[in-house]
Amino acid sequence: MRFTDMADELFGPEAGAQDTGGVRLASVRRGGVTVTRVEIARDGLARPRGRYVTIETPSLSLLDERDTALIETAAAELAALLPPAGPVLVLGVGNRRVTADALGPRTVQHILVTMGHSLPVRGIRPVAAVAPGVSQAAGISLQALAAALVGAVRPAALLCVDSLCSAEPERLGRTIQLSDTGLAPADPRSGRHLDAALLGLPVLAAGIPTLMEAREGKDLVVTPRALDSVIAHGAALLGAAINRALQPRLTVNQLCWLAGQ
Repeated sequence: MRFTDMADELFGPEAGAQDTGGVRLASVRRGGVTVTRVEIARDGLARPRGRYVTIETPSLSLLDERDTALIETAAAELAALLPPAGPVLVLGVGNRRVTADALGPRTVQHILVTMGHSLPVRGIRPVAAVAPGVSQAAGISLQALAAALVGAVRPAALLCVDSLCSAEPERLGRTIQLSDTGLAPADPRSGRHLDAALLGLPVLAAGIPTLMEAREGKDLVVTPRALDSVIAHGAALLGAAINRALQPRLTVNQLCWLAGQ
């Protein structure tokens, strides 16, 4: 199988003759959305130990930022992975100048930032959000940047948002993956590895597959034809789901208004 960040592609029924000992997988359909949960209970497998949730829309549709049911589903799954209280730092990973890699920075633009602000609603969870940009341009690794931000903000958890790689073209722009294992790209060349062992706090990840490795070789990638729409709608939807998970006392409409969407 080519590179994939999607746990259910590695351990699902279509993965083939692969050792899946220590892996639990279950799927449920809610309306027009399929939710697949993968729990990896031991080390040494293709993905780090932990919980993964894949939320998939029908094969003929793209993620819709106006789909409240989809937002609520993603928010509920993310809330189950998050610590129940405490500040959260949302980190938008990627290069905003490269469309396929811009999901993280674009999502940060939709996050309701509450740290340092006085909002008229009580019970608001402290949230900070930042997109540090391309680490090579700053001469500082993503790991060092993340550690510095964690040290400054002192959150209870770090939530990383990044573009993902899929092995299946029909899943591009139609799937969300959430995990509590940190950021662990399938491609070891990416240098985007962030986890609890490195940073000393829970590290979660959220993303949408926006590219796949071309069959012709590892130096070529395939992206959706409507890539601009995938990134725009996907970032807005992820932002809404993250806001809803972090601020459950507010409705989706209230959160969109407060976040300026």
